Amino acid sequence: MTDDQSEIAAQAARWVVEEGLEYGPAKRRAAKELGLSGRGMLPSNEVLEDAVMDYIAVFCADTQPQELQALRRLALDWMARLAEFRPHLGGAVWHGAATRKSDIYLQLFCDDSKSAEIALIDQRVSYVARTVTGFNGEAVDALSVHAFSAELNEDIGVHLMIYDFDDVRGALKADAKGRAPRGDAKAVRRLLSPVTT
Repeated sequence: MTDDQSEIAAQAARWVVEEGLEYGPAKRRAAKELGLSGRGMLPSNEVLEDAVMDYIAVFCADTQPQELQALRRLALDWMARLAEFRPHLGGAVWHGAATRKSDIYLQLFCDDSKSAEIALIDQRVSYVARTVTGFNGEAVDALSVHAFSAELNEDIGVHLMIYDFDDVRGALKADAKGRAPRGDAKAVRRLLSPVTT
């Protein structure tokens, strides 16, 4: 990693933690602000995640563990509501790099791509439908909702990415760091160990 990439990662990490920016926009904004350009100049998501964890350790160590647990509990609530679609939690909330500014990302594995949408309608949940890049680089449907967290006393973005039922096999391959990239409700419950202050 170059010094420029390290500088971009450090600046982007601040915006990820303090403003809730996604990794891609945070990296591009940091590069622009630092006067650096070129796609090859940007650090990898793994490097940025390490920078986010470093930033949290220095500036948020007293609040982040409780915020992370609150987000994981909210994710579990949504996983229970959508249990029929084999939900898996991914992203910063799964990996432990989330703060109250982070959104929750759930992957749903459905027989019929419209069934999750119908479930939200049946539960009277307002959502915004869009298309995003999936974990294999393909376009997937995403349903985004605002969910109130009583613990954090604010709305949290919950994004439901819709995959085919059989895609769950590829969803559990280890990431570049050898970690499970996402987990089901049972795995999330294991992460919810008591936080001591």
